[in-house]
Amino acid sequence: MSAGSGISRRSAIGGAMAGAALLHAPAISAVAGKPDPKVLNYRGFIDRGTPAFFGIRYARAQRFDLPVREPLPQSETPATEFGPLCPQRNPMTPLMSEDCLFLNIWSPDPSANARRPVMVYFHGGAYNWGSVTDPITQGPHLATKGDVVVVSVNHRLNLFGYGWLSPFGDRFRSSGNAGQLDLVCALQWVRDNIGAFGGDPDRVMVFGQSGGGAKIATLMAMPEADGLFHSAATMSGQQVTGQGPENAWKRTRAFMREIGIGENDAEALLTLPHERLIEGLTAVDPILGGGIYFGPVLDMVHLHRHPFWPDAAPQSRHIPMILGNTSDETRAFIRADGPVVRDLDWSNIAERLAPQIRIDLRPDWVISQYRAQFPEWSAEEVFYAATTAGRSWPGQVIEADRRAEAGAKATWVYQLDRESPIDPKRGAAHTDDLPYVFGTLAAPGSYSGTDKRAQEISDATIAAFAGMAHNGKPGLESWAPYTLPDRETLVIGQEHIAMQSDPRRWERELWATGPYIQPGS
Repeated sequence: MSAGSGISRRSAIGGAMAGAALLHAPAISAVAGKPDPKVLNYRGFIDRGTPAFFGIRYARAQRFDLPVREPLPQSETPATEFGPLCPQRNPMTPLMSEDCLFLNIWSPDPSANARRPVMVYFHGGAYNWGSVTDPITQGPHLATKGDVVVVSVNHRLNLFGYGWLSPFGDRFRSSGNAGQLDLVCALQWVRDNIGAFGGDPDRVMVFGQSGGGAKIATLMAMPEADGLFHSAATMSGQQVTGQGPENAWKRTRAFMREIGIGENDAEALLTLPHERLIEGLTAVDPILGGGIYFGPVLDMVHLHRHPFWPDAAPQSRHIPMILGNTSDETRAFIRADGPVVRDLDWSNIAERLAPQIRIDLRPDWVISQYRAQFPEWSAEEVFYAATTAGRSWPGQVIEADRRAEAGAKATWVYQLDRESPIDPKRGAAHTDDLPYVFGTLAAPGSYSGTDKRAQEISDATIAAFAGMAHNGKPGLESWAPYTLPDRETLVIGQEHIAMQSDPRRWERELWATGPYIQPGS
């Protein structure tokens, strides 16, 4: 989901679905005749037929400070288990630690002469939570089918990665963007070392879903990230503007009040155990309401401009990019059986819509427009369409338009329309494109199904994404680049994968009546 959204499906189901088992989800599965691979003293294993290396440390960091690279190990080091997660609420695994700067690698041929393109995945979670342990986003199938090296990265989140403490003094000058600097450090590690694992450091693609996509958009405006990746793809995750420092400071103060420490007690933030600090994540956001938001800050130290305002950052206009969304984003995190949608009808829909949208238009007027345009739709259908188009989708439209206006390297846009065959009521919801791209159709938590059509879509999307990593353009010849005013979009449906021009034009124009405000900014 985009930064500032509510708890994602991936986060919500994590504990019940998997618990501690997820930490060891891809149990070592030795294949006859294939010895455990060893690279740079890391002893890996065979994960579902693909050589893999888990829990590789790429850096260490003191709380709120810059990450620092470490030398590679000089003796054999096991690389068979995921590293710990950054401390967070509702974790997918029980193992959490501030010492969480680890990455994982899947490589079809971990030898120095292979030189396959590299796909580096950043997980979602709106900067506040998330993990690379999710079975849906593990890389053995994508690595094999796409003929690429897949890397996934853990980094600091919430207060630890994005808490704005700079007003307390120069020792905190990198707070607010520490999590982003972790990602920069991981990409530097990839640049320097991935060749030994069969990767090509001159063909590095970053891709991410939800908050992971927003992190990529932010990196595209950070000077430290310049030159570290050569193509990009974001899936339902945008960052048009960063967080302003004043709003960030209000959030820090709200957090401190929540855990009961004095407003000038920076020392407590440095010394309290992380378990106590996690309690502060229950604070109400003083700007947005709801759960407190942490995200990248326009600090003029590491982030000197907004990623896509007033235009696409010049630094990254030469980078080819995929941008995508699903057509029913909000069905994943505004539950149909929850209090917002339960007993929804035409008498209360405007009131319930208002807190869910990020474009300040009269909700009753919006509803009247939808009813006139789609008279056959129910109140629930209008609600989900309006929340998706007025909350989760606008950032993608803005980013694609800004790149086109700036004459950036080609951009390709997709829209997932295929409804889940497992739960058709959820439509094509937030995160539902992930199993297609990773080839993890049968993984716990996937809504794609494993039927013939699901496999066809997965094969096409893997070819498209891997093609971008290989050649700087999707490996799907029918996918035309996005231009203005046509707004060419690849629509992925149950019956066809086909190009359409401006497929949701009416909704796009309706919501363009008012300015989009990036959540958290």
